[in-house]
Amino acid sequence: MARCYTPPMITRDRYAPSPTGLQHIGGVRTALFNYLFAKASGGAFILRLEDTDRSRFDPAYVKNLYDTFAWLGLYWDEGPDIGGPYAPYIQSERFALYRQYALELIDKDKAYYCFCSPERLETVRSKREAARSSETGYDRYCRAIKRDHAAKRAADGEPCVIRLKIPLDNTTRFHDQLLGDIEWQNNDINPDPVLLKSDGFPTYHLANVVDDHLMGITHVLRAQEWLPSTPLHVILYQSFGWNPPAFCHLPMVMGQDGKKLSKRHGATSVDEFRHQGYLPEALINYVALLGASYIEGKDLYTLEELEVCFSLEKLNKAPAIFDYKKLEWYNGQYIRMKSDKDLAALALPHAVDAGLFGQNNAAPDETQGRAFIEAIPLIKERVSFLHEIPEKLRYLFAEPPLPETSEFLPKAMDIAKTIELLELGRELLEPLASRNDADAEAFIKAYAESHSVKLGNLMMPLRVALTGARVSPPLFGTVRILGAHVSRARVERALAALRKVNGQIT
Repeated sequence: MARCYTPPMITRDRYAPSPTGLQHIGGVRTALFNYLFAKASGGAFILRLEDTDRSRFDPAYVKNLYDTFAWLGLYWDEGPDIGGPYAPYIQSERFALYRQYALELIDKDKAYYCFCSPERLETVRSKREAARSSETGYDRYCRAIKRDHAAKRAADGEPCVIRLKIPLDNTTRFHDQLLGDIEWQNNDINPDPVLLKSDGFPTYHLANVVDDHLMGITHVLRAQEWLPSTPLHVILYQSFGWNPPAFCHLPMVMGQDGKKLSKRHGATSVDEFRHQGYLPEALINYVALLGASYIEGKDLYTLEELEVCFSLEKLNKAPAIFDYKKLEWYNGQYIRMKSDKDLAALALPHAVDAGLFGQNNAAPDETQGRAFIEAIPLIKERVSFLHEIPEKLRYLFAEPPLPETSEFLPKAMDIAKTIELLELGRELLEPLASRNDADAEAFIKAYAESHSVKLGNLMMPLRVALTGARVSPPLFGTVRILGAHVSRARVERALAALRKVNGQIT
């Protein structure tokens, strides 16, 4: 029977998801820590698809996995899509191996055939429940059947499963790289769990252990929710006569309420974060800090820096708290690091989806595309998510509705005085459109002083006329992008509306 060979001192770890749902933030954290550990130790990072749960399997989830990690920029050294020396890396393509190894355990008297029907198992369960018994799991009814007799019944085609013989006494001990030495009472382990089902499908435990051994996995980094399965896996390794890998059970990721992170706390699938306008760099940086610490006083890390900094010694035992506001801060930081052109390209799909350039999700024409890039500096410091950008710039691509008259009025000013201010502002448009921010600011300050008006009072009605709101992106950049002609037309529209209201009042 083939055995794997792993060169000494080469670390090999893996991410082994079950493609039964979208990739969520907890799975990505597990994958990221495995990826970083492999890179930091000069080892190999492997992807394996554990697709034995065919009732919930969907090819769309496999595609989501590939799309998610391509977006994050995380790549494996071996996997289903690129192959490797231990292929295939999809469990449904390895069924013959699992049967072979299950039969080996029977030969070693470490496993046995079980012929109990589902009806018998249900009867046992019901009787225990009625008797309020503390016993759980299988009652080991078939464990006493002589091996030869059981083998003949199986060969004759009698439906059966293969169960592992859990030792009836003593304890199982193993060392966890984060949690230290752990001891588990064998009578607390699920009694004689199924390894191979009657349809030939392996259970998670058998496939996981066989694959980790044959693929030369040296380190298993996984969530702490898998800790109760580890004694069973250690017993499996011992039953085969194999050395188990080093285990490291990662700290849980919790919500602010101290409960395991779930949809009730907000977005959990990476698709949700992606659609909300998060950047992959921000997500990786923040997730890498969930349960780990690196350089004191440093918050922002590139993926390359994390590949150097990561080590198991920097993991924390305590659960990590997922803070959406902190992730938002990270996202804002990475948005501001982008060049205007790169940020425009990232925000463009959101702008198209929002109909910024026309109906039916129209793509921008050349003029609109250029204006979109030019407008990015106006809002870069004001956004935390990509999806916010289209709404903040919508006034540049479509004339905004006129707001209520009161929005135009500076404090303690009436409509008549506001009309005068807006008429003064109208004369500023052409010179402002051709000046940079510094020159424009000097020019408008001098203009306000020469006309004995407060600068704020002069700018506010002008801002509202151009953007439709009192709070908006910077005025000077707005005038430059709209141009003097469009800007003047919007001011004239506002003046006409204010004069109409003023005439009705008087």
